[in-house]
Amino acid sequence: MGAPEIGSDWLKEMVGVVETRGGTHGRSLPLGAVTNSLRELIVLIDRTASGIALIVDGDCRLIATVTDGDIRRAMLHGLSLDQPAAVLIEFGGARKPPIVARESDDAARLRTLMIAEGVAQIPILDQKGRVVGLTLLRDVLEATATPAPLHVVVMAGGRGTRLQPLTDTLPKPMLPIGDRPLLEIIVSQLRGCGASHVYITTNYKKDVIIDHFGDGSRFGVPITYVEESTPLGTAGSIASVDARAGPLVVMNGDILTSLDFREIVRFHNEHNADLTIAVRIESFQLPFGVINLSGESVTGFQEKPFVERLVNAGVYVLAPHVANSIPAEFHVDMSELIERVLSEGRRVVAFPIYEYWTDVGRMADYERAQLDVREGKVGKG
Repeated sequence: MGAPEIGSDWLKEMVGVVETRGGTHGRSLPLGAVTNSLRELIVLIDRTASGIALIVDGDCRLIATVTDGDIRRAMLHGLSLDQPAAVLIEFGGARKPPIVARESDDAARLRTLMIAEGVAQIPILDQKGRVVGLTLLRDVLEATATPAPLHVVVMAGGRGTRLQPLTDTLPKPMLPIGDRPLLEIIVSQLRGCGASHVYITTNYKKDVIIDHFGDGSRFGVPITYVEESTPLGTAGSIASVDARAGPLVVMNGDILTSLDFREIVRFHNEHNADLTIAVRIESFQLPFGVINLSGESVTGFQEKPFVERLVNAGVYVLAPHVANSIPAEFHVDMSELIERVLSEGRRVVAFPIYEYWTDVGRMADYERAQLDVREGKVGKG
């Protein structure tokens, strides 16, 4: 779907960039302008850990809000991250007045308002409509609130033949990235995302993994091993996992990413999905010129164009009934499971990843991951 042009005068008049600044409610404010690109808003949202960007004019009056979810939905509809926020505002219907609160509102009022409106963030405005603060729902919930359990399955049983001879002595997830095995980086990140239990599926050289992690206590999260006597495919071993606690995150054990896994679970829940697939934009250049036809008539020619496609990123969220439907001790690939869920008419949704992501499956990818960790792009968990 093509992106609309900026057609509104009120948007064209808004220019300039407003830097992040401190607010009266004790939180750095993710303030941006309609001229900021979506990519710049992502950096702003990430830097303030707020999940939202507040689009303001030159006097700091609120124009619109852009959430993390708004940007991901825009990606699914073909909007480029290099387009300005103004395009997303028009595309997503964000011209409707955002939900806001006033300086005089106390925590109880904020909590009631946010729950009633179904929002996780709320801008605080002064009497002139200027942004002076931002409150997050997690900040106003009671301290005794118990977070939902986050159970994660890491698929770590593959042989990694494309990385031989490195994998002749180590399973692929245990190859060192910087000063730690890849799987240790993954486990540390999962702990940082609040994972309450990690299941690691093992087959090839499983003792290397089990000896390193033990019961997980040294790494701050309980670990259970699902040992495959024979390979069960990319989904078969899930049948051995207790998925009654809630949505189950499943990920390949050769992925290096800065994704906060709580975000994909939140997206899964918001969309009432049975199965969620993380996707990312893959861009590649065709090696030949492309001819456009109408019947036998040539209508155009493109010399070696770039093509963008959404591809599987190897991270999934399964509703409990989907995870529990996988037959035990049967070889099942994730592609088969997805096809079955679709054939049953159940809801399968895509979650776009704009965060750092690489599949450490080939030697070139492995070498790039080493460099990215050294440069601090990922692996700080």
